[in-house]
Amino acid sequence: MKTICFAENIRQLRQSKGLTQKQLGALIGVDKRTVSAWENKVCEPNYATLAKICEIFDETFDNILT
Repeated sequence: MKTICFAENIRQLRQSKGLTQKQLGALIGVDKRTVSAWENKVCEPNYATLAKICEIFDETFDNILT
């Protein structure tokens, strides 16, 4: 069984909605470099930012983080 990580999930969700990193960043209130850092496994968002991401993509914390 393959483990899916946050970085892969956020990239797939963003692309499925047809959003650029810049567009997603604008929706969340972060710079596109931050979105890039998430997608490249450099860092992960804090709890409040993760909650915004879940709202945008209508996903649960569990689905996004695993």
